Amino acid sequence: MRDYRTAGLTPAEVAMLAFAEKVTLRAHEVTGEDIEELRRQGFSDAEVLDIAMTAGARSLFSKVLDAVGAEPEKRYDTLLEAGLRETLTVGRVLDKESDDDAPK
Repeated sequence: MRDYRTAGLTPAEVAMLAFAEKVTLRAHEVTGEDIEELRRQGFSDAEVLDIAMTAGARSLFSKVLDAVGAEPEKRYDTLLEAGLRETLTVGRVLDKESDDDAPK
């Protein structure tokens, strides 16, 4: 996976991803200057809100799934192309037990 800052994205895309990253990891540090940078890149206030809400909702969802130990169903091992499941679970070690052993 490439770093969004060096992946050849537009300046607006990099600014959006930097803001989303900050919302996800350090929301308490978001400043008016962060918002102004997005405006300078052409984002409307409604779009800034969409970015913040999307990053926050995805972060919440991921944290809740982690907190309760949720794992993808084993059927996705064969439905997803090789390595995609691991890519989607960055930073998380998946339990290798079978679905038959998992709590119901």
